[in-house]
Amino acid sequence: MASRLPLGETVGMALTTLRANRLRSLLTMLGIVIGNASVITLVGVGRGAQNLAAGQLDNLGANVLFVVPGSNDTRRQGIDFPKTLVLEDAMAIAEQVPSVSRVAPQITLSEVVQSGGLSSSTSINGITPEFLPIRQFEVGQGRFFTASDISGVRSVTVIGPDLATRMFPSGAAVGQVLRIRNQAFEVIGVLQPKGAVFGQNQDENAYVPLSTMVNKLSGRDPTYGVSLNFISVEARDSDSINAAAFQITNLLRQRHNILREDDFAVRSQQDALTIVGTITGGLTLMLGAIGGVSLLVGGIGIMNIMLVSVSERTAEIGLRKALGARSGDVLRQFLVESLVLASLGGVIGTAVGIGTVTLAAALTPLPATIGTGMVLLTVGLSGSIGLFFGVVPARRAAQLDPIVALRSL
Repeated sequence: MASRLPLGETVGMALTTLRANRLRSLLTMLGIVIGNASVITLVGVGRGAQNLAAGQLDNLGANVLFVVPGSNDTRRQGIDFPKTLVLEDAMAIAEQVPSVSRVAPQITLSEVVQSGGLSSSTSINGITPEFLPIRQFEVGQGRFFTASDISGVRSVTVIGPDLATRMFPSGAAVGQVLRIRNQAFEVIGVLQPKGAVFGQNQDENAYVPLSTMVNKLSGRDPTYGVSLNFISVEARDSDSINAAAFQITNLLRQRHNILREDDFAVRSQQDALTIVGTITGGLTLMLGAIGGVSLLVGGIGIMNIMLVSVSERTAEIGLRKALGARSGDVLRQFLVESLVLASLGGVIGTAVGIGTVTLAAALTPLPATIGTGMVLLTVGLSGSIGLFFGVVPARRAAQLDPIVALRSL
């Protein structure tokens, strides 16, 4: 019985065959190249979306809870938040919740601001001095509000750097006058750049003392009093976040006389991060599946081309068998050819994908990344696909009768 052909010689024969048909080999690899590049790129972009969301949530501040008005139904249906949070709620949280260190009530309006002949639509936020440390904003120029600004109901404002550049392009903004609803507000400070959170640029906002907002802009509701858009709460430390959320919920349920569904919600950064992680994780999985389909199509392409190759090389296979080659030798040769095509295509596709991810990270705000494990997984998957889809043509080649095959000479 003929001895088995050495593996090295089998690989050499397979490579020689592939080199002899370079164009066909390249076209066969194209599906795997596109599939691997798609998987790497789409997964990298999906991870970049997760990183971007996590970074934006960090901008909200450390150990921060947000108390927002409205039931779950109103939030799901996009209905305007009812006036269920009032200033007295924020004061009660500050005074009666022991696991809380700071509380910052907030009223938000969308208004057009003017300076000279320039105007801009922006978000006007009525806040207290506690807002600055809770949300980790920093003053770049001038100063922030003081207790005397609040008690004196002063018409002063602190603005974001983008709004300052837009409204005062020719000079420093501090000391200038910004008109809100035709009322003059002195700009006393400009904040350091903070960036965007979920698509909303915080550097375009304007901030006024809460008392000024109530008395000169938003007004008081005759039934509810000073209604708030939300309350920012800073827990004493990271270990106190859950306790703070529990205590705030109990306090507000008592204050609002709630027996069934809450008319407010207490949300933490972790809650938001979990929701965002679920969404972006699902998106990444879906994108990866799309890339996986491309790999599957590439594998089918390899199988089709290898079947064609078997038909074209029938005489060669018959001659090899007549000279003593075993069916296992022929099987291994065609499997090696499929494996080389798929693996080489996987390496090229992975390189293209990594280049695309790197380019996306450099040219866009998306911090797209790809891990070494994912790279190894996609290359290994490509090789596995080559082996899987190479089995059928390899078996067909190995099972050819040498006498029948030689008749094609």
